[in-house]
Parts: sequence; structure tokens; C-alpha cells
Amino acid sequence: MLNETLITLFERDLNRVITELKHYKSEANIWRIAPGIANSAGNLVLHLIGNLNTYIGKEIGKTDFVRNRELEFSQKDIQRAELVFQLEHTIIIIKNSLSLLTEEDFKKELSAGGIAGNNCHRIFYGAFSGPPQLSSRPN
Repeated sequence: MLNETLITLFERDLNRVITELKHYKSEANIWRIAPGIANSAGNLVLHLIGNLNTYIGKEIGKTDFVRNRELEFSQKDIQRAELVFQLEHTIIIIKNSLSLLTEEDFKKELSAGGIAGNNCHRIFYGAFSGPPQLSSRPN
């Protein structure tokens, strides 16, 4: 089923983000903003967590997640272990939420978060816009 494919893609990419975070030799560099870069890797991770928990967890899984988008870009110096924990929790939320969907659910027309179309289009948009690229990380 489509939901199983989506779960596989999200889990794969979020695990890649976890791997990238673990490759930073210095945790401080997770929060460093290199010249020419708008946001730190840490803030991109928080933003990714916020997006997925809002648009998949809350919208589809009906979780009680409350997003604070401003904090996604203003919080600093959260420990790597906490970011990894939040990503792992997000994987669980995605699995639980997408597992609720049937083939008919993917055909329903919805408009949320500025993405119009059916559920399938919205989820694919989230899945294939890709994880944050952290590979230009400083050691």
C-alpha cells in the first residue's frame, strides 16, 4: 500500500538526518551558521520536526501537537541527543499516523498548510521536498 511506501521513505530520510547529526564532531557546530547559509543544521532539524508533527502527526494522526514555529528558528544549543530523540519520536508519529490511512483516504481532496490537492499529493510533497542537507557541516 501507498502508506507503507511513504513510511519507508520518511523513516529512511529521517534516519539519514540522524546519521548526519551524529557525524558532527562538535555539538556546537550543529548550531553554527556558516557564511552564506541562512540557518543552522539544528534549526533546520527543529523546523523539519515541527513540519512533520504538524502536517502528518496533527493533521492526519490527530495528535495534540502544538507547533511553535518561531522557536524552531530561535532555539539554540539543544543537545544532539535531544534532537535525535525528537527525530526518533517523529518517526513513530509518522508511522502511527500514516498507518491510519486507507487507499480511499489518499484520494480525498484537502487543502491545508498551503498545499492544495489530495492527501497523496500533500504527503508526497512533504516526502520528496527532501530532508535538510546537513552534509556541508563543519567538523
